[in-house]
Amino acid sequence: VTTVVSKLLHIVQPDVAIFGIKDYQQLAVIRRMVEDLCIAVDIIGAPIARDVDGLALSSRNGYLGEDERPRVKVLYETLCWCRDQIERGERDFTSLEIQADKMLEKSGFRTDYVSIRNSKTLEPAAHDDSQLTILGAMFTKGARLIDNISLTLGEADAPAEQKEEKK
Repeated sequence: VTTVVSKLLHIVQPDVAIFGIKDYQQLAVIRRMVEDLCIAVDIIGAPIARDVDGLALSSRNGYLGEDERPRVKVLYETLCWCRDQIERGERDFTSLEIQADKMLEKSGFRTDYVSIRNSKTLEPAAHDDSQLTILGAMFTKGARLIDNISLTLGEADAPAEQKEEKK
């Protein structure tokens, strides 16, 4: 991906390039490549287009069976649940990932991953990270669906013990 995008950016030399946030890992890698190679382009993330039930729009959705389509919204709902837990102060990210995996499996889908990461580095999230992205992927009968949710935490969102440490 980086080779193709690098060649494209060098040939076209745009001021701005827009990539979808839906494939967050790809976007993060492209941003890092542009930074590392000092390519003079602003990389902008385009928001995820969603159906009314929250499902991220994708050509892969065409591979969903009629019995699966009403249930696949569980991926987005699970990511939202993780976000809500973090916003309430939960910082045991490994436990949240395990619980999220179980939620997807219980819905009848095979989890590829649910991972809570530092939004910029994609390293596993640390308790004091303020920019987080929750990444998820699952398999249906005919497709692999991906989705993500990013959130920014302020001091008000920090766990109680972290607030005490700062006093």
